[in-house]
Amino acid sequence: MQDSALITVGLPIALAIIMFGLGLSLTTGDFARVARSPKAVVGALILQILVLPAVAFGLIVLFDLPPLLAVGVMLLAASPGGTTANLFSHLFRGDVALNISLTAINSVFAAFSIPLITNLAINYFDLGDTLGLQFGKIAQVVTLVLVPVLLGMLVRARNPQFARKADRPVRIFSIVVLVAITIGAIIGERENVLTYLKQVGLVTALFCLISLSAGYALARMLRLNKPQAIATSMEVGIHNTTIALTIALSVLNSTEIAIPAAVYSILMYIIAPAFGFLLSRGLSDDEAVEDDDLASETTSATA
Repeated sequence: MQDSALITVGLPIALAIIMFGLGLSLTTGDFARVARSPKAVVGALILQILVLPAVAFGLIVLFDLPPLLAVGVMLLAASPGGTTANLFSHLFRGDVALNISLTAINSVFAAFSIPLITNLAINYFDLGDTLGLQFGKIAQVVTLVLVPVLLGMLVRARNPQFARKADRPVRIFSIVVLVAITIGAIIGERENVLTYLKQVGLVTALFCLISLSAGYALARMLRLNKPQAIATSMEVGIHNTTIALTIALSVLNSTEIAIPAAVYSILMYIIAPAFGFLLSRGLSDDEAVEDDDLASETTSATA
């Protein structure tokens, strides 16, 4: 499967389109707005770059995962949040403006943290002879993740009307691509899929739940309001599995490394909505109004 043109050429192009679509939803104001919620941004970055990889590694050791699946879990942990996190935050009355800012910052940092964390995992599990993100592949990851976002932002700045029209089609395309890649990765390892599900199903489910809980708990510890805590929870807890799948299949050429992200991409659509529903039940009307005001400010500021 990983040698087909669909994976080696089509998948990176699909990811580039998705990241371009993400860029269409961002402006420089989304980065500048970070100054209004520095605690949320710093806290989310610490969780994303340091805590979640440590949690993932702990689960790997606890469940004694095989090396390739272990690298896949670490790659998943290193992947940032994305548009799906923004969507869930909106559904459960989170601070969508904060989500957009966190996505913007995470996308930049992830272009460099993904190769670093993935290489550390590859070296730790003694796979350096067969795998590795050398300079050329690191440049490929940076190009796939960061450049399309910057191009999307440039187009948004010059043609906001086009950006608004393209938003919905690109979101639909993102979902279709994620479903197709997930199904493809599972079919590619269909002989071992039940074994993999037994090995990584519980790990990825726990990782998703811990990520969501950590994002919410830290936000409340920092005394952020509930909409901000929901936004942080979704941003930290819902990973951009399209990035993880693309790197596994088209950069590292390993279907087995892609399996944790494929399994996670199914489970997160069960766990995250249930978690979000529980959080949003106690959201006060005042906090909901505040979130609506912030979302309106974001729309007017970025239109």
